[in-house]
Order: sequence, then C-alpha cells, then structure tokens
Amino acid sequence: MTTLDIRAILEHLPHRYPMLLVDRVLEIEKGERIVAIKNVSINEPFFVGHFPHLPVMPGVLQIEALAQAAGILSFQSMGRVSDAASVYYFVGIDNARFKRPVVPGDQLRLEVRITRVARSIWKYAARGTVEGQVACEADLMCTLRAIEAAAGATPASG
Repeated sequence: MTTLDIRAILEHLPHRYPMLLVDRVLEIEKGERIVAIKNVSINEPFFVGHFPHLPVMPGVLQIEALAQAAGILSFQSMGRVSDAASVYYFVGIDNARFKRPVVPGDQLRLEVRITRVARSIWKYAARGTVEGQVACEADLMCTLRAIEAAAGATPASG
C-alpha cells in the first residue's frame, strides 16, 4: 500500500491553495481504492462567510475533496502525474448525501473506491467520515482530457 505526503499530492493534482483539499494520503491500492485526509481548520477561507456564527464546511467542498482524492487514485492507477498537457475533469455527481456537519477541528477522512472504468470515464463510490461517522457520500464520475493548444497561439517571448 502506498502513502503520499503533501509534496507527492502536489505532483498528482493541479490544485493549489485555496482549492487544494487533500492534506495526506494514508493508503492507495492502485486500481482499487484510496484513503486520504483533509484537516479542517478555522483558517479556511470559506469559513469567513459560511457561516460566521456557526462555521460549517460547505457540502460542495466536501464533494470536491472526494473528487480530488479520486483524481490522485486515478493518476496513481495510470502511473501518471498531473501535467500541463491534460486536465482531470469532474463530470458527474450522483446520490450525494450529507449526514453531519464538518466543522473546524475535524479531520475529514476521504474514502474513494473505483467502481468502473470505461474508455476515459472513471466512476467511484466515495464517502467522507469524521471520527467514524459518515459526513458525506456520493457516486462520482471524472475523465482525463488532453488540453489542446489554441489555434494560432505562439509561445510568449520575454
């Protein structure tokens, strides 16, 4: 089983602050599953407005964290890392449910399992837990696409 620290995560995902939502990978079984964590801090920029009187991590960002863990799993399974020639798009969410709030001080455990790969579409069963309690769950779909250079574009000169 593979583990990844933040340096390796940055190689596998194009996301950066404030959108990087995976802090550590605890387990990866290539082609099968990943377990990662997101440490939720009061310093997160979204807590300023969601909600000032009762800070709660937005559900959409919980799902995004699961999708980022899925992206790491897929890159690891393909033996690739993120690069400027491709992008890993989030293309679908089904059966999303939110069971408990995620608040500052929580450690959101991200558990993602590949359920199907067909052509370039990857499907996953994903679940986020806090202290063993399900916080969120969803079925996710993602795809890897090449980024095409703009027609007639030339490299910038300095």
